[in-house]
Amino acid sequence: MDLISIIIQGIIQGLTEFLPVSSSGHLSVVQHFMNIGEESLIVSIVLHLGTLLAVICAFYDTIWGMIKEFFLTIGDIFTGRFSWKKMNDNRRLMFMVIIATLILVPVYFFKEFFTSVEGDGDIIFEGCAFVFTAILLFLSDACVKGFKTGKDMSVKDAIIVGLFQCVALFPGVSRSGSTTSAGLFCGLTRETAVTYSFILGIPAILGGSILELGDAVSSGIQLDFSILAVGFCTAAITGFLAISLVKLIIKHNKFKIFGVYTLILGILCVGYGIFEYTTNTHFSLVFTS
Repeated sequence: MDLISIIIQGIIQGLTEFLPVSSSGHLSVVQHFMNIGEESLIVSIVLHLGTLLAVICAFYDTIWGMIKEFFLTIGDIFTGRFSWKKMNDNRRLMFMVIIATLILVPVYFFKEFFTSVEGDGDIIFEGCAFVFTAILLFLSDACVKGFKTGKDMSVKDAIIVGLFQCVALFPGVSRSGSTTSAGLFCGLTRETAVTYSFILGIPAILGGSILELGDAVSSGIQLDFSILAVGFCTAAITGFLAISLVKLIIKHNKFKIFGVYTLILGILCVGYGIFEYTTNTHFSLVFTS
């Protein structure tokens, strides 16, 4: 793994984790052309942790408010003061994140079923998943503008968003795009849907990284921690900028821009994947530092 390669992957991860275009799909395609094999798992983990830092920094106030509400809720339960109907925004959002995350937990036991296509040697599946993401984005952009904020969210909303997050385990299906679209389908305001989607990604990214870390360490691959640190920082900085971009774009109802992009990318990936399969050729990018 060289410096230029890790910087490119860090930028791609930082942008695509929060832009609704699928970070796992983009990383899978880039690593396919860069011929990154055994190192891809640990690199993906480090880059995901970089974007985790970005979302914590971007939504620090809301996240800190939810953490405080978590402990206050425990106190209210033991003192008999807890009321489901009288929860403030941060407390209800906290519960909605927990509910949606719990739906994802059992699915992680079958995670290999979702991620096995990353190492299947071609990018046809990723292309199909990009097209699926595009369809979701087009539909969400066309749906009626919602008025529900965090305090109006229901358990049903959290379950629907959680189910869409499960589908996003497939590389090429955008997690942020799927969960944001699901929130819009449920009638959330665009700002609430984006905030909920990004915060919901924290336990998903952290949990997935922890589960995969054991496999990465046990692989025995020799790692250059300075190179990985560059990737981590690149993903964090780029991710923070991407969050700001998404907030700006969604205010102007321009989500379909990403739909057009993922549709074109999906068609190109499917086309090139078929070309590779039928001609038994493979184009690769090799960088040297």
